[in-house]
Amino acid sequence: MPDPHQADHAPAKGQGNMTSAYALEQLRAWVDDAGHPNGTRLPTERQLSEQMGIGRRAIRRALEVLEAEGRITRRQGAGTFVGGQIDTTAATDFFEIMEVRLRLEPQLAALAALRAKPVQIARMHELSDRIAQCVDADEGELWDGTLHRQIAEAAGNALFLSLFDVVNRIRQDPAWQAVRERARGGLAGHALPVAQHRAIVDAIAARDPQAAAEQMRLHLLMLQEKLIRLGSADLPAPDTGRPDQPAHA
Repeated sequence: MPDPHQADHAPAKGQGNMTSAYALEQLRAWVDDAGHPNGTRLPTERQLSEQMGIGRRAIRRALEVLEAEGRITRRQGAGTFVGGQIDTTAATDFFEIMEVRLRLEPQLAALAALRAKPVQIARMHELSDRIAQCVDADEGELWDGTLHRQIAEAAGNALFLSLFDVVNRIRQDPAWQAVRERARGGLAGHALPVAQHRAIVDAIAARDPQAAAEQMRLHLLMLQEKLIRLGSADLPAPDTGRPDQPAHA
């Protein structure tokens, strides 16, 4: 939250849209701050107005935008909280998720091949090795998601990264993870995704955007094909227990 004493950084009251835009910019930064995880309660409109030196109407408008974006949730009588409401229908629509990933992540891999810093590439290699050593699904999902996000980060495009994060939040839904576990077919399905991860990272390290995009596309197509073979009507319900084998994508 900006320092209320730093008046020179805030537009004067009464500047209309500029004030609302400033409020939105500052509130976005506050919501996205690592110190404010999902569930964090926001100050009241009055407190925000006093802290930011901006009228309550501008604060209210900015909060409405953040709610529409899914960044905050308002609960009657309880307040406003970081994080949106979970759309459970979207969280279980596996084929829509794959359609978006297939159009987004190959492009991210290509950009990463052009823009990744050496330290980011080194980190990708480390994560790829870490995934290969995973012995259960929970650990595998953790490091798999970290690798894919590192690639998205290395692409150097903030808007693409925000889109990736939206998809990735759905991808972490327990039902989605359970279905991917079944699509993998257990331990027998572990080696191929590991090899594909390494091929993606090697192409990025070689500064070959076309190869990086193609390797990512092949990697995601493999999972999509297995999901199609299962068929939407045959997709099993998620397990309530802990999976025994790793699942990576």
